[in-house]
Amino acid sequence: MPRAAAFFDLDKTIIAKSSTLAFSKPFQAGGLISRRAVLRSAYAQFVFLAGGADHDQMEKLRQFMSSLVGGWDVATVREIVAETLHHVVDPIVYDEAVGLIAEHSLAGRDVVIVSASGSEVVEPIGELLGADHVVASRLEIVDGKYTGEIDYYAFGEEKARAIRQLAEERGYDLAQCYGYSDSVTDVPMLAAVGFPHAVNPDKDLRKEAAARGWPVLVFVKPVALRSRVPLPPAKPALAALAVGGAVAVGGVLWTNARKKQRDA
Repeated sequence: MPRAAAFFDLDKTIIAKSSTLAFSKPFQAGGLISRRAVLRSAYAQFVFLAGGADHDQMEKLRQFMSSLVGGWDVATVREIVAETLHHVVDPIVYDEAVGLIAEHSLAGRDVVIVSASGSEVVEPIGELLGADHVVASRLEIVDGKYTGEIDYYAFGEEKARAIRQLAEERGYDLAQCYGYSDSVTDVPMLAAVGFPHAVNPDKDLRKEAAARGWPVLVFVKPVALRSRVPLPPAKPALAALAVGGAVAVGGVLWTNARKKQRDA
């Protein structure tokens, strides 16, 4: 019998708040970024959430977010996040998303998180939520420091390619698979499955969902992760939560700007 899976985006689909914005103050306190960088991170996240800026603004923000992590010592990042994690992530997940994940697992479907965020965040959160697999971006590390470059970018069309590859490897029947995302950049991933869903969709995805007849879900109830899934002691793998988020936000800003420029 063909297997099936449920593919979930992470930011604004499972997670209710921005990892980049959430961790900016702890990183400032730890001496990794300046107060000005904190403010610019907050502004970048505001633009990301609001979904509006011209191409030049988007490009500048992308460059800033991509370069933000360059030179950060991995061990220092891990220490800071381990010390502040319980303050930052409470609450961090949508109760509705946790419930859906449980329903799919009980139905015998694999749960796969597919995110442009770094594997440092996606893998441990996926483990906590009981995901069977994750697809995530990978940040480059040289001599114990982040270079600011990306080894693998799970974004846009790449997400669709990745889930098709997973389907081939694991025997998923994509026509029987489910997909969940908030962003129009994930239309290729959603279109690749038989049961796509728009979750808290941005304006463009809402239009796309209406045109294609895709269901729209509204998640409004963030909960403390530990209230739904017991949190183990902090792990080093959780350390670069904000790093992965920074990469994801920078990429989304840039890609959305490119799309708007082409459509103009």
